[in-house]
Amino acid sequence: MGADRRVDGTEDGGQAARWNGPAGNAWVESQDLVDALFAPLERLVVDAVPAGQGGRVLDVGCGTGGTTVAVARRLGPGGQCVGVDISEPMLVAARARAQRAGVRASFVRADASDHVFEPASFDAVVSRFGVMFFPDPVRAFAHLRRAAKEDAVLRFVVWRDVAENPFMTTAERAAAPLLPDLPKRVPDAPGQFALADAGRVRGLLAEGGWAGVGVRAVDAVCVMPEAELVPYFSRFGPVGIALRGVDARTRARVVESVRGAFSSFVRGGEVRFTAACWQVEARASGR
Repeated sequence: MGADRRVDGTEDGGQAARWNGPAGNAWVESQDLVDALFAPLERLVVDAVPAGQGGRVLDVGCGTGGTTVAVARRLGPGGQCVGVDISEPMLVAARARAQRAGVRASFVRADASDHVFEPASFDAVVSRFGVMFFPDPVRAFAHLRRAAKEDAVLRFVVWRDVAENPFMTTAERAAAPLLPDLPKRVPDAPGQFALADAGRVRGLLAEGGWAGVGVRAVDAVCVMPEAELVPYFSRFGPVGIALRGVDARTRARVVESVRGAFSSFVRGGEVRFTAACWQVEARASGR
């Protein structure tokens, strides 16, 4: 996500170790910042659920539970939202958040693409930046389709093309001369921009058994305090991962170079950028 959780796009043993260790802990420590930053996009997902009508909703890639709790609150006391994620540290934070909020939410540590959900048990499936990392997206979407009731809604938000989201790659572009081993972006590979092609998204969902696929461009203005910029890029994404393994001198040089590269996004004590995304919706209908 800029704060792109799974840089290489897989959820194998290495990824499980990463997101159940320092990377997952970093997300927990910064959950308030991330939730505030992407609040405009969270609302796009939450609004897919009818207010106060109950039901059961699955939140894919729920992280620290911000979207899960928001959906559960919207469902009302007669509803329940189930969050699924691979990271136990984030799920611990999510469970604590749900308890504080007093909502009906539960959490499962699992890979959503192959976890054994009860068939036809969800009225809706939602995700904020949680479905771009499937190694086999057709299989994953088909698996989620089987967990959805007939005519259930699927709605998620994903990033559009990398060229439309310069903020997301500013850190790695600026750091590349100092960190030559940063991973390269691979078009259509599992990861942050895996679902950037709207035509591909439609095809993947259709093959996965979803009908009535709609893809709408969304441009959301995201804001964070300027004081949070350095902690943000030095903790998340490819640069954040690489900085954990460098010496203090290299780290200082990278931070200085990257901070300067973000200058065009800083205005009056705030960092502002446009998140260029797709809002995708489909139905679990055989008709």
